[in-house]
Amino acid sequence: MGVLTEAFLWLNDPLNWTGRQGVLALTRTHLAVSAAAVGLALVAALPVGLWLGHRGRGATLGVVVANTTRALPTLALLTLLAAAGWFGSTATALACAVFAVPPVLANAVTGVAGVDADARDAARGLGMSGARVLWTVEVPLALPLVAAGIRTGAVQVLATVPLAALVGGTSLGTVVVSGFATQRYGKALAGGILVAGLCLLVEGVLAVLERALTPPGLRAQRRGARDRRAARPGTAPAPVAVGAGGGSNDPRTSP
Repeated sequence: MGVLTEAFLWLNDPLNWTGRQGVLALTRTHLAVSAAAVGLALVAALPVGLWLGHRGRGATLGVVVANTTRALPTLALLTLLAAAGWFGSTATALACAVFAVPPVLANAVTGVAGVDADARDAARGLGMSGARVLWTVEVPLALPLVAAGIRTGAVQVLATVPLAALVGGTSLGTVVVSGFATQRYGKALAGGILVAGLCLLVEGVLAVLERALTPPGLRAQRRGARDRRAARPGTAPAPVAVGAGGGSNDPRTSP
């Protein structure tokens, strides 16, 4: 029996979906840990990113410092936390939050700093304070790029949480690890399929949420820009920053 067939049979066995170690329970834990990690990253990175983008000074340094966390091996960080006595969901959320900070911070900085200077100057000309300019002008205009950064961070966390199973954490990664441990590679493949499906599902939900939160005027402006590019055959598409628009795993430009 091939690995793919074994994976299909494992996924179609109702007994594998119920119980404390069933797919449904593991999915709930996976989502809870991921939500905690993304929440921690938002609390730590989003205010800083908006503030740096608004100031326009120190933004590059902040993004570079945040991006250095990408160099940390995920499993190494989880192992260090386990060695320090941190196990389970709390340690997993802390470790994974570190890897959600760079896309959230970078896109917040890029989105706010890239707001049309004329719109910002007009708001200041009306007597708005700096904080009011940020919240009423800059943040709404930067929302698509900020949301794209959150989507990127969320999917990265969802895909990273399974590694916690190697140091005792519980998630859909438990299916993968137990499959390898018992040499049931079809079960391991089934776990991978479940993680990939969960990532796609969450990204789709966040994309719909992003569209719902984008101001109607900005959506119309983006549609107009796409129509104008489509009306000019042979015109190269404009470069887009990290995760903006389409799938958050696209290798796009970061600031």
